[in-house]
Amino acid sequence: MKRYVLMALGFICFGLGMIGVFIPVLPTTPFLLLAAFLFSRSSERMDAWIKSTRVWKSYGQPFKDSGGIARRKKFHIIGISYLMLGVSALLVQKPIVWGILATVALFLAWLMIFHIPTVEEDDVAKFVDPEPEIEAIGQIIAEHHEQTASANAGATGIKQVAE
Repeated sequence: MKRYVLMALGFICFGLGMIGVFIPVLPTTPFLLLAAFLFSRSSERMDAWIKSTRVWKSYGQPFKDSGGIARRKKFHIIGISYLMLGVSALLVQKPIVWGILATVALFLAWLMIFHIPTVEEDDVAKFVDPEPEIEAIGQIIAEHHEQTASANAGATGIKQVAE
């Protein structure tokens, strides 16, 4: 039961991370790191799968390898986020919304400047060829099918003996 709960939470975190790729205010990397953690505790197959995705290789792996975000990527994140916050402020001209957006903007600035370490571009892992991970996933799936087939064959044999 615990395994399925962790796996479900992993999928929720992965989904939120994917949404965060397109909605700048929602963080991508923390959700991907949490999803990878949850999958590593629940399913080897899902752990291998998430680590083979392009979004993991773009956001999660560089952070995991280097322990921070490159300055250039930070500027990109802040720029896109502030652009979206500005558009939101123009579209919804209510002081309460402006206050919320300003709070989000300040939090984002604090997070990027003071909380998340800045690393040099050279320290950030480059995009890794997905072929080895895809082969590993194929092998895991094949092993799973073999185990399932042998378990089913054993159960069928037991059932036939009982009849």
